[in-house]
Amino acid sequence: MTNKYTLRNPHLPGDTFYWEGGSTGILLIHGFTATTAEVRLLAERLHAKGYTVSGPLLPGHGTTPADANRFSWQDWIATAEAAYQEISARCERVYVGGESTGGVLALYLASQHPEIRGVLAYAPAMDLGLSRWEILALRLAAPFIPALDKHLAEDNLPWQGYTETPLKALLQLIALQRWAWPLLPAVQQPLLIIQGAHDGRIPSDVPERIAEKVSAAHVEIYFMEQSGHVVILDREIDQVAALTLEFLARGD
Repeated sequence: MTNKYTLRNPHLPGDTFYWEGGSTGILLIHGFTATTAEVRLLAERLHAKGYTVSGPLLPGHGTTPADANRFSWQDWIATAEAAYQEISARCERVYVGGESTGGVLALYLASQHPEIRGVLAYAPAMDLGLSRWEILALRLAAPFIPALDKHLAEDNLPWQGYTETPLKALLQLIALQRWAWPLLPAVQQPLLIIQGAHDGRIPSDVPERIAEKVSAAHVEIYFMEQSGHVVILDREIDQVAALTLEFLARGD
């Protein structure tokens, strides 16, 4: 259930979806404070090409920032794992992907399931570029300040999510990042990383740092010159979709 007072674009569909297609499945996971609206444009293009596509709504998302503060990164992991088990039971081949935090969760799944065919990481939020002092300030503020205004840019992107950042939930994302980095050497699958050149949230060196850590023999990295953080919704979505379909075709 959406809340017009805390969600941007509350009219958009943002719930869990599962669209049946062919024998190759793609799991797409949305990012922190967002909903499945974030992955739907790409999901629609993939489904139109015959892929089965799943998009789970993470716990604490699509409701209120206060609700987000109730859940841990382990809850996000559990939801991602359950969605993977569902699609893998129905499809012969499965790729996992996600935007931002969803990209981190996709990398986690790949580290745990070597049978996954490949990883689609869009602006993977393995690092937010925060200093130790900024993280310390967050830890001190979170017990007293539930959320802070995001000052979202005025754009026409069909993004749905909170207009505030829930601080306890943000600390959970930071904990997830720290836990996920040591798992990257277990990622052996082909990896596609796409990030916006104007991403103001994820440092531009993150894709290369991920590539250096994983054991994958094949890693593709692309920067979209006109896009920001939500690269799968921005003005170069057609190019992102084309690169994704080419990557999938090589895997099949």
